[in-house]
Amino acid sequence: MTAVESRPAGVLVESPGHRPFGARVKGFVALTKPRVIELLLMTTVPVMFLAAQGVPDLWLVLATCVGGYLSAGGAGAFNMYYDRDIDAMMDRTSQRPLVTGMVSPRECLVFASALTVGSTVWFWFLVNPLSAMLSLGANAFYVVVYTMILKRRTAQNIVWGGIAGCLPVIIGWSAVKNEVSWASLILFLVIFFWTPPHYWPLSMKVKDDYERVGVPMLPVIAGNKAVAKQIVLYSWVMVGVSLLLQPLGYTGWFYTAVAVLCGAFWLKEAHALQSRAKAGVTGAKLKEMRLFHWSITYVSLLFTAVAIDPFLR
Repeated sequence: MTAVESRPAGVLVESPGHRPFGARVKGFVALTKPRVIELLLMTTVPVMFLAAQGVPDLWLVLATCVGGYLSAGGAGAFNMYYDRDIDAMMDRTSQRPLVTGMVSPRECLVFASALTVGSTVWFWFLVNPLSAMLSLGANAFYVVVYTMILKRRTAQNIVWGGIAGCLPVIIGWSAVKNEVSWASLILFLVIFFWTPPHYWPLSMKVKDDYERVGVPMLPVIAGNKAVAKQIVLYSWVMVGVSLLLQPLGYTGWFYTAVAVLCGAFWLKEAHALQSRAKAGVTGAKLKEMRLFHWSITYVSLLFTAVAIDPFLR
């Protein structure tokens, strides 16, 4: 089934002669998934402060952020190229540039390739080769392992595919130290265990979309009670891992206090969602998006604490 054949009613396909320049620019920017990249950079920069135990070289921070945007943007564009068939069938993605025709598949593929090559070269010469290889690995993992292999085959797609979203933490550390440390691996694991309970509530909300296109997200193949149980289990492990930095000597009281308070609120929300699911609550009253929105706030506060903590020790 092609994107044209599966396009939802009401989606306008732009002809090549009716694609305004400004709208085209917005289309190419949308291919990079800017909101996702914003979250990735939120985990990258604070780790650079932790690695430097203070303010890192600001040029290095800028270079790492630009390289990270280019790399993640290339991965996002490759993802939209490969998923253009199912994007056209899902309400949540029906206005993406390839579905509307604002950007052609060929243009998207060239754009994604250019961003990937450009980001690797950028990292190699302006940051360091280790960060370049880690960035390229994250790009390849997201595109090949998650998008092409896992996403349409297993309910564990977001669990293992989420590894790509964890690597920016290690990239931030390697940019400063040119090595990988236990601190970066612990924060890698925080994001690893954060990703499923972050994304599954959204998947619960748009379950019908995924079911329509045959993508086996966990909420599609399991009931709300089973999904909520998994969310709680991953949440407890995530909070536990987040508290390992202090006993290993990487952070002090401030980060620990924020991790405890934010983790406690997260667990409260996760257990509340599980209680509603156990009671058979469905629809708007399930309030699954409360945890999704809090998850973004949680990771923002936690990594802000990572950046501030070195100044308070």
